[in-house]
Amino acid sequence: MKTRIVIGTLVMMFILTIPVLAGGKGELQKYFSKTAKEVKSIENATEKREILNQSFNKALIALNKVQSSGLISEDESNGIESIKANVQEKQDELLGNNGFERITDSQLNDFSNYVVEDLEQASVTISLLALVIIVILVVYLL
Repeated sequence: MKTRIVIGTLVMMFILTIPVLAGGKGELQKYFSKTAKEVKSIENATEKREILNQSFNKALIALNKVQSSGLISEDESNGIESIKANVQEKQDELLGNNGFERITDSQLNDFSNYVVEDLEQASVTISLLALVIIVILVVYLL
C-alpha cells in the first residue's frame, strides 16, 4: 500500500511539474510586475511603501527557503545569494536603512518599475528548478 502511495505521489508530482516548469520564469516576472501595478494604482504613499516592503519580505523568505532546501547546486545557491543581496539592498533603499537615503514618496512608482526590471534581469542567473521553487513559495506566502 505504501509503495502505491509513493508511486502515485511521484507520478502526480511529475505530471503537475511539467506545466509549472514551462511557466516558472514568467510567473516570477508576473509577480513582480503585479506588485508594481498595485503600487501605481494606489494614491497613498504609506500603502505603496508597505506593498513594496511586503513584496521584498516574501521574496527574501522564498529565496532563503530555496537556498536552505538542499535541492539546488552550490552555483545556484551563489546566484540566489546574489539575488537576496539585491533584494535586501532594494528594501534598504525603500526604507532608508544601512546608509541608503529613503526613497521619497513621489519616487515610489518609478522605484517599483526599477525594482521589477532589476529583479527580472537578476532572476536569469538561477536555474529553472530554483525559479519554480521560488515561484511556488512566493505564491504560497500570498
